[in-house]
Amino acid sequence: MKKTLYIFLLFSAFVFGQQKGVETSIDTTKNKIGAEFKLTVKTNVDTLSKVVFPKLKNIGALEVIRSYPIDTVKKDDRYELIKRYGLTQFDSGRYTIPSIKILINNKAFLTDSIPVEVANVQVDTLKQKMYDIKDIVEVEKPIGNWWKYLLAIIILGAIGTGVYWYMKKHQKKKIEEEVYKTPIEKATILMNTLEQKGLWQKGEIKEYYSELTDIARNYIEEAIEIPAMESTTSELIAGLKAASIKKKMKLSQETIENLERVLKQADLVKFAKSKPMEFEITEDRNKIQKAIVVLDSAIPVEVQNEEEMLLNEVQRQKQVAQQLEKQRKKRIAISLASVLFILMATLLFFIATKGFDYVKDTIIGHPTKELLEGEWIKSEYGNPSVIVETPKVLKRMDLTKSLPKNGLALVKEMQSFGYGSFLDNFYIMVSTMKYKQDTQTDLNKAVEVTIQSIEAQGAQNMIVKQEDFETPEGVKGVKAYGTFVKLDSNTKTSTQLYYEILLFGQDGGLQQIMILHEEGDKYANEIVERILSSVELKQLNN
Repeated sequence: MKKTLYIFLLFSAFVFGQQKGVETSIDTTKNKIGAEFKLTVKTNVDTLSKVVFPKLKNIGALEVIRSYPIDTVKKDDRYELIKRYGLTQFDSGRYTIPSIKILINNKAFLTDSIPVEVANVQVDTLKQKMYDIKDIVEVEKPIGNWWKYLLAIIILGAIGTGVYWYMKKHQKKKIEEEVYKTPIEKATILMNTLEQKGLWQKGEIKEYYSELTDIARNYIEEAIEIPAMESTTSELIAGLKAASIKKKMKLSQETIENLERVLKQADLVKFAKSKPMEFEITEDRNKIQKAIVVLDSAIPVEVQNEEEMLLNEVQRQKQVAQQLEKQRKKRIAISLASVLFILMATLLFFIATKGFDYVKDTIIGHPTKELLEGEWIKSEYGNPSVIVETPKVLKRMDLTKSLPKNGLALVKEMQSFGYGSFLDNFYIMVSTMKYKQDTQTDLNKAVEVTIQSIEAQGAQNMIVKQEDFETPEGVKGVKAYGTFVKLDSNTKTSTQLYYEILLFGQDGGLQQIMILHEEGDKYANEIVERILSSVELKQLNN
């Protein structure tokens, strides 16, 4: 029995000895349903130790709603690691937060178990009157600037329609303007293209006859050199007969009569709404095709010597290259003009609806606008801790070197965190301090010292205003704010900056928040307002 008791005592002493490396605390042991308990675990290790805090979803009957980042405090040649867990419970009652295992250099250390109580939210129906549920009230939708959005949609729709119509129109002209070696080659290709469209099969007989006769007229105008496109049917036939005699073309009467018959049929379709049968359409197409082939074979061929043929071919190729280059430049110009027009219309729309400054800051960019619209981080800094929401994580800074030796002798612990620098046009700093002796902090004196430190970094013409400040939780402090001029020694220019300083004093400690930004920066003003409204303070941990 004694041996067992002795072993038990040794084991207890061993476990107790282990736990000295881990400290456990909680911000409150009694809370309301759904409220947050903050469990804090501290361990003091040397710089070579490896500490692993567990990732938990639940600790006993309590749910882990937030796992805070590990805070590291350096004390001489050792580190104090602080890990916090946010716990909650949605059922009332008494609970025990059990021990959790912390690994230090692969050795297990257990935290202390802590009893907590979750209380109901009591409602006194005798003092608090009860009211019926009110009916749903419809909110009047503001008319606002809806007409601007409607106008923008109409403008963009009109632009899109115009671009589409223009491109379709010029797509059709591309085929007509395409360079062919001979008029007969052009006519043959256009006839094949017409058949591929299948116009008359879709019921578009008028369009079919119009394109069919245009191909024939265009060929006659280019190959026989008579004004066929502007002539009536009778004028065209008369001109063709005269040209055949002049050019000594051997044309049969049947060829001329077939061509005249199809042209008159086309006139009836276009102007008298005549509807020929399918076999008639096929016959007319064959007659036109045969007439073009016969006309081309009847044109006398001029015999050229080899030198003239080579010269003509070179000249033709040069003309083709020039025409293709001209068409390419025209297409590029049209495309660029369309893109620029759409961009300008879109730009003008946003300027009209959002304002010029918004468009400029969105396109060119604005550093504080990007901070404001980015992802914000809410974190806890220093001891006495300051909880604040910022657009970027504040990084640890070492400001102890800037303190005088006599002042540093009074400080037990000082922690500073910041984003940016005094040289930038936007700067955030959170600083906390613990004194070796319990002293009552003079916040007015602290404001004076802070202003002097800003002036020591080159601030000029400082305007200082001071007023009381109170956090949403009711913690009172002092707020100093105003403007100063910062000189840039490199560019020899000056910038007007606005600053706000919050100071809170606790027994034996000081908490400070300082923000600098360029005066008149509306985005920075919104950032400052959001930061100050998020400030929460914790009591000093000894």
